[in-house]
Amino acid sequence: MFMGEYNHSIDAKGRLIIPSKFRELLGEEFVITRGLDGCLSIYPMNEWETFEEKLKALPLTSKSARTFSRFFVSGATSCELDKQGRILIPQPLREFAGLDKDVVLTGSVNRIEVWSREKWSEMCDYSDMDSIAEGLQELDIRI
Repeated sequence: MFMGEYNHSIDAKGRLIIPSKFRELLGEEFVITRGLDGCLSIYPMNEWETFEEKLKALPLTSKSARTFSRFFVSGATSCELDKQGRILIPQPLREFAGLDKDVVLTGSVNRIEVWSREKWSEMCDYSDMDSIAEGLQELDIRI
């Protein structure tokens, strides 16, 4: 399980160091793509394959399903770590997420999210967490 929050920087070539705690879980090859809320998502290959199967099951007759699938798959790229534990984030993905220099990597159970530090700060407004938690009771999520 991916968990935790790590602050890192992207270098001038678009390379990002992946925290050592995340490297073990990622494996040798993994996928990076657009994520929801303006972040990037990094999936270990087994999690990506599970996600792909769910996308394949979506009805092609549904415009929303096609758009949803296109959003994730068209931006996806396979990655490997270099000897320094870095990945190269393609320019279109960096632009999508607004990644310039300072980034935050967060564990999100089955994937890693990569945020610009600014967007992450905006996302961390947890003032409405009580009502969010109440809404999740119907999904049988209890604390």
